[in-house]
Amino acid sequence: MWGILIALLSGALMSVQGVFNTEVTKQTSLWVSSAFVQFTALLVCLAAWLFTDRTNLLSLAQVEHKYMLFSGVLGAFITVTVVKAMGSLGPARAAMLIVISQLIVAYLIELFGIFQVEKQPFEWRKLIGMLVAIAGIVIFKWEK
Repeated sequence: MWGILIALLSGALMSVQGVFNTEVTKQTSLWVSSAFVQFTALLVCLAAWLFTDRTNLLSLAQVEHKYMLFSGVLGAFITVTVVKAMGSLGPARAAMLIVISQLIVAYLIELFGIFQVEKQPFEWRKLIGMLVAIAGIVIFKWEK
């Protein structure tokens, strides 16, 4: 149950952050806004680390698959692409497309066992579920 609530909170926070970032970008620039987002995220993470677990920062050198350390780089591009998508499509349409893209890529990662994720068998119901979600976007986007 906690996982569901946390996932719902995550989605809500992403949508609000996307709107905030888009508005800040309109008043500054894409890269100034994105840098500020990443910098403030760093400060929050360092403060949380300071008050919670204090795991040695050098433990990052022990990460087995070094390419996994590029997740911060992906985070920067996520910020930029969310801002651009929301700016051109609006929050609802952008969020729907972002979620569908996440669903498809996550399923492919599981299906093929990419990035050390346990490989899962193909299931028709998951494919049908994705197609229903895509149909929902088409209906949502449909203009009279």
